[in-house]
Amino acid sequence: MKLQMMYTFLKPDIDRIEQELEVAIQADSPLLSEASLHLLQAGGKRIRPVFVLLAGKFGNYDIEVIKDVAVALELIHMASLVHDDVIDDAALRRGKPTIKSKWDNRIAMYTGDYIFARSLERMTNIPYPLAHQILAHTIVEVCVGEIEQIKDKYRFNQSVRDYLRRIKRKTALLIAVSCQLGAIAAGCTEEIHKKMYWFGYYVGMAFQITDDILDIVGTEQQLGKPAGSDLLQGNITLPVLYAMESPLLRQQIEKVHEQTSKEEIGAIIERIKTSGAIDRSYDVSRMYLNKALNILDQLPANRAKQSFQKIVNYIGKRKY
Repeated sequence: MKLQMMYTFLKPDIDRIEQELEVAIQADSPLLSEASLHLLQAGGKRIRPVFVLLAGKFGNYDIEVIKDVAVALELIHMASLVHDDVIDDAALRRGKPTIKSKWDNRIAMYTGDYIFARSLERMTNIPYPLAHQILAHTIVEVCVGEIEQIKDKYRFNQSVRDYLRRIKRKTALLIAVSCQLGAIAAGCTEEIHKKMYWFGYYVGMAFQITDDILDIVGTEQQLGKPAGSDLLQGNITLPVLYAMESPLLRQQIEKVHEQTSKEEIGAIIERIKTSGAIDRSYDVSRMYLNKALNILDQLPANRAKQSFQKIVNYIGKRKY
């Protein structure tokens, strides 16, 4: 089942968010507008807006209020992708040229900054001081995470804890806050919005771990980029860390650099697949998903809860 089928009752509101995103990225500069639209039209799962809307269903749901939270969080995510592609020197995203590839690094950085600024502009419409405090803290953490990601490139002696801290900032925090701010914008109690935060956090951790597994086991057609791109770019993921527990494999992996050939990376990827690292990484992902399901059990029954349960199960079974 496709992810979108798990929350079809939200389709009119998701379509509204898509329209609002297109409006939000318009700029007086034709180049900024073109570059921003290029990223938006590359698509994406829109997980963060969907989680904002679903979380809002646990309170007094009003699309006119909640849409600004959904748009703001997706814009922050989009801005971080543009910056990530510059850091990683990535040519493709979702099978299409990145902004830095189609234009250059300067245009990409200014576009990312512009999209980020538009997200903050959207948040000014939210009348909850707590929401602004949470978002400000999250943005600080995401920025720290981007710096840490640069520092960790090709750092093969990092620990699993280092990796988990990095993906918390890279992915889990924004998903956690999507759930929490959706609940806050709908007037939910503190108990509910804090539970929504932890649900989103656990799902976000599992989602990123699964993404990192798929970078190893997926095909270029499935991923929209060559398999093993993370390792080639110096991003040391959980399957790679587990694989490096083998001294021989560690020796081979530590030789990887930006100019490593496609054939060499391909051979290393095949060895990682047969090392047991993939199954161990899936076990960690499932641990986080089980924690997410435990949180859901404590929430009131409604259609949003059912959708969240389906999404958790979907993440647990993702193959690409």
